[in-house]
Amino acid sequence: MTPPPTADLAVIGGSGFTALLDDVSSISVSTPWGDPSGPIQLAEVEGRTVAFLPRHGPGHRFPPHLVPYRANLWALRSLGVTAVLGPCAAGSLHPDLHPGHLVVLDQAVDRTSGRPDTYFDGPTVNHVSLADPYCPSLRTALLTGAAEGSLTVHDGGTVVVIQGPRFATRAESRLHRHQGATVINMTQMPEAALARELGLCYASAALVTDYDTGVDDDPGVAPVTQAEVFATFEANIPKLRQVLLAALAAIPVTRSCACADAPGGLSPDLPT
Repeated sequence: MTPPPTADLAVIGGSGFTALLDDVSSISVSTPWGDPSGPIQLAEVEGRTVAFLPRHGPGHRFPPHLVPYRANLWALRSLGVTAVLGPCAAGSLHPDLHPGHLVVLDQAVDRTSGRPDTYFDGPTVNHVSLADPYCPSLRTALLTGAAEGSLTVHDGGTVVVIQGPRFATRAESRLHRHQGATVINMTQMPEAALARELGLCYASAALVTDYDTGVDDDPGVAPVTQAEVFATFEANIPKLRQVLLAALAAIPVTRSCACADAPGGLSPDLPT
């Protein structure tokens, strides 16, 4: 009997990312949380099996607030994945952070609402620490990969995650900027939190696609549009792909971080 496929590492692709890997096989995975966004692609990268899952599904059919985040992370873990890279598109909240720049995030502020955002709905209860939502080991791998690419890279930044699918008002954008956010996005939460609940390493590189509601001191910069986000992300996919493949190769085989200890010996009260 053929054993089920497994993977060591995974990438959850953001807006415009429908493929990352070459010479792939595709599998469908079911979970107690329903189906993930779509079939999972498997391929070898530097001798390790990598799984790729487009966050929004084939044809970008899931808006940010309806992405099946729990199913996505659970499906990857069921394949044996221990480390996940979750690149995303983001709007700049600072005039010196330009479209085409890459931010290797180190903090997040969750402003979403109503999304299923935990595996611990009871009777098992577990309060995981999310003080540092991004794995330091994977952040190092992303920075290593980015150093080999051609994108301008920023080491560290805070993403504020809004509910979507609408973009922010000018007042909201101004508030987020004054509160210390670097970029604005719609999908990093609950993805990062769910990865921590499952004991997975998780990190993200945010590709800046726009200036959100514009730049305060430059009225000539117009507010973001969906077309602008998709076009900028797609134009930079080859460069981002190079970064991600180099980052995957740089991820240590043996984990030395504390991400695996986050569930504290507990597991969600559902079958694995």
